[in-house]
Amino acid sequence: MGRDAPKTAPAPRALGWLFAAALLAGSTGGAGAQADPAPDRSAAELMDALMWNREPVGGPFSLIDHTGKVRTDAEFRGKLLVIYFGYTYCPDICPTDLQSITQAADTLDPAGTAIQPLFITIDPERDTPEHLAQYVPSFSPRLIGLTGSPDAVRRIALAYKVYYAKAPLPASSDYTIDHTGFIYLVDPAGLYLGFLPPGTPADRLEHVLREHLPAGAGSRR
Repeated sequence: MGRDAPKTAPAPRALGWLFAAALLAGSTGGAGAQADPAPDRSAAELMDALMWNREPVGGPFSLIDHTGKVRTDAEFRGKLLVIYFGYTYCPDICPTDLQSITQAADTLDPAGTAIQPLFITIDPERDTPEHLAQYVPSFSPRLIGLTGSPDAVRRIALAYKVYYAKAPLPASSDYTIDHTGFIYLVDPAGLYLGFLPPGTPADRLEHVLREHLPAGAGSRR
């Protein structure tokens, strides 16, 4: 995800299954719910750009981790990044995918130490560093949660063609968030590799991660 990554990255591709329809994770979809789109682009437009490799995917970021430390993409050079966009109040899809991601990385130990899972919230108003600090460790000590200002989160989400929109809950001041839930891979040089769909099981993810481990990383066979 270096500054030049989109120009030099190999052709991105779906790592596993290719989708023909927009998948929204954590969607309530209630009748009459008025979504408040955070991005400037529609779900269909972003999906089209991602699925058919019409635009570069990924880019630099500067966000705050769940310990309150500023983290940038450049810090993770040498690591195979597994990036997931979601939010802590997501009832099922996000925790299921995070569990699969961390389980796959843990299963690959000691080679798994070359893998860095990142959970980037799309709900920075509620997912503060303090809140993420209570949520992230329940999955794995290697998982890093990232948040930031709404603008900073929006920039990196759009760079990865992530659609998300607030969906108010009926008769409540609370809300859920409709969002795409892909799992993105970025190589140790910071170049985008591709994505896997929501709901990818841990064993399938483990197989894909093993194929993209940095050279020299030991693995459990």
